[in-house]
Amino acid sequence: MSMTQADPQSRAEATRARIEETAERLFRSIGYQKTTVADIARDLGMSPANVYRFYPSKSAINEAIAARMLGAMAAEIDAIAAGPGSAADRLRRLFSAIFEQKMAAFFGERRMYDMVTAAMEEHWGVIETHLARIHAVAQRVIESGIARGEFAAPDPHAAAECAMNAMVAWNHPAIVEACIRKKGQTPEELRAQVASMTEFVLRALRP
Repeated sequence: MSMTQADPQSRAEATRARIEETAERLFRSIGYQKTTVADIARDLGMSPANVYRFYPSKSAINEAIAARMLGAMAAEIDAIAAGPGSAADRLRRLFSAIFEQKMAAFFGERRMYDMVTAAMEEHWGVIETHLARIHAVAQRVIESGIARGEFAAPDPHAAAECAMNAMVAWNHPAIVEACIRKKGQTPEELRAQVASMTEFVLRALRP
């Protein structure tokens, strides 16, 4: 079916996808702050007014791109939680993956890293959704550990919250950046800290 034959809803979804793909490419090349709606529209060969038909503001586009990026990160974490191994091993891989995602973005996707940092500092709605999803994943792993007799947490929800709070120094982009830029810590040093804190959390969860 051609675009002209598609129903209005399908055409609208396709246009939103094109806008998001173009915006994400521009965000990665020149940064989300420097990218304007006019830039996105020009790249798509449409007017800014047409972009605003689908997104009411530049902030809405920012949130949509952040959601795309965070969604890909969360999918990786979901796969680890649902994967093989003991609950302890999956928590190790989960905490390590969350940290490595920050490292990959910091050194390879700097402009996108800056956007996520701003999203957290400015409390974008998409961040709250992402954090809730990651918390839920950690809780599922802890619940599976309880069911297997690996863990003995009376309240899995509270245990997941404590576990995630314990790892926040290596999960928050601004704190990770401060460790690298201000304290001069290397990724290897930070990885060792993640591993050490993970074992501390696991000891707290065990019977």
